[in-house]
Amino acid sequence: MSCPVDKPVLDAALNMSGVVKRFGRRTALDGLSLTVPAGSAFGLVGSNGAGKTTAMSVVAGIMQSNEGSIDLLDEGPFDARVHSGRVSLMPQDAELPLHARICDLMGFYARLQGIPGREIAERVEEVLRWVHLSDRARSKIRALSHGMRRRLVIAQAFLGSPELALLDEPLSGLDPKEVVSMRELLKRRPRRQTLIISSHNLHEIERICDHVAFIEEGRVVHQGLTDAVTGRSHAMHYRLVSDPLPLDALADALPDADFEWRQNDSTLVCNYPHTTHNAEQVNARVLRVLIDQGIGVSEVRRGDELEAAYLNHSA
Repeated sequence: MSCPVDKPVLDAALNMSGVVKRFGRRTALDGLSLTVPAGSAFGLVGSNGAGKTTAMSVVAGIMQSNEGSIDLLDEGPFDARVHSGRVSLMPQDAELPLHARICDLMGFYARLQGIPGREIAERVEEVLRWVHLSDRARSKIRALSHGMRRRLVIAQAFLGSPELALLDEPLSGLDPKEVVSMRELLKRRPRRQTLIISSHNLHEIERICDHVAFIEEGRVVHQGLTDAVTGRSHAMHYRLVSDPLPLDALADALPDADFEWRQNDSTLVCNYPHTTHNAEQVNARVLRVLIDQGIGVSEVRRGDELEAAYLNHSA
């Protein structure tokens, strides 16, 4: 369903402030605060039990929070009368009725999303084509492999092009080729569409999401642009095979940068101001110094991997 044309462009698709969710004596969300920019692909990263699935369930209205506020698409907390067709959810452990045919089940989901009857067949065919299941439209769920069922669950989350799609572990259970296919599907989403993706696959989160938040014990411990969190916007890493380091020469080449030597993995880290330098300019100066000094360089990369950034913040 398209956004109403008379509404202003949203700055944030979701705002959560001080959200608390308790299950008896256990606190699953402990004052969770989160802002998801509209149109972003936003990754939620955390250990098992950190609160990612609970957060999605609260946002989608499946659970009610005990405290705090939620503003969803600038329309307050989830209300089926307001958000129907605008918000979708892919649960982590979705079970599909084995006796149902794909086309019938997807038609049912389409009606739940408020898609007009005359458009249902076209919309169902569209999302099945996206996940490469068009040829299985009349098959029963029980005839599908595990990976096919996961792709079908992903497809239902995009019926009607919702403004916000909540995807809990969307790549779990997919083989490597299916992961690549689904990654490209998620990256080709309409520009106005917002994705919130929870996943333990940090490599894929890094490749799909432009924003990321680390959640531990029901709280956000760090969030920001993925490039900033990983350092890709302001840090270069050089894996070296010899020393000593020519620190004075490096400082002369880049006086406004900070250099750090990580002995454990033989890596020189150059943190530079992204407002005055880019990666290419930094490489040109740093590599010239290293090569002139006879320092062997075995690897050059922008920033850290998301996994390393997450482990540093959750340590």
